[in-house]
Amino acid sequence: MKVAIIDYGSGNLRSAAKAFERAAREAHLAADILVTSEPEALRAADRIVLPGVGAFGDCAAGLRAIPGMEDALNEEVRAKAKPFFGICVGMQLMAERGLEHGVHEGLGWLKGEVVKIEPADRSLKIPHMGWNELEMLRPHPLLEAMPATHAYFVHSYAFAVAEPDALVARVDYAGPIAAMVARDNMAGTQFHPEKSQELGLALIGNFLKWKP
Repeated sequence: MKVAIIDYGSGNLRSAAKAFERAAREAHLAADILVTSEPEALRAADRIVLPGVGAFGDCAAGLRAIPGMEDALNEEVRAKAKPFFGICVGMQLMAERGLEHGVHEGLGWLKGEVVKIEPADRSLKIPHMGWNELEMLRPHPLLEAMPATHAYFVHSYAFAVAEPDALVARVDYAGPIAAMVARDNMAGTQFHPEKSQELGLALIGNFLKWKP
């Protein structure tokens, strides 16, 4: 199995790659984990991962700055239906647009916008950072047999999902925030599985075995 983790200048690539390698070992799966900025590598991969750290607009621009990368993503994920996993801003990029420091176009794979977190309780700090318990809204293969329910978040903007059936899990931070989205062969988490210890490794292992 070949797993392509996209390097476009935004993401904890080393920690993400190590988490995928460890999850593959623990699941007894033979997996070649490749961090790459080459669109051709996506075409050779069996599964595709899009990490992301920072501002939505910067991440969108960085992705589009790689010639052919957006086209390869759309071809391999949307047309060929390869399993796809987005992490943090990588998940947010699945949205139609992001409203962080202006309006920035996303990949448009799921309807909705990425908006600033505005907690009703003004004493809550932004960014939303730390461990929170997930509220599972519907079953999904990536969440099967979870050994824990807490995940690690760090973000100031959140995906306001316009399609309720695409929302898999949420977290409460003085109001509901999308924690996981999924549709067909695509899934993404606002939290960082590579930092979420047991839950994160189990989720990654499920992704490596997922046959959507």
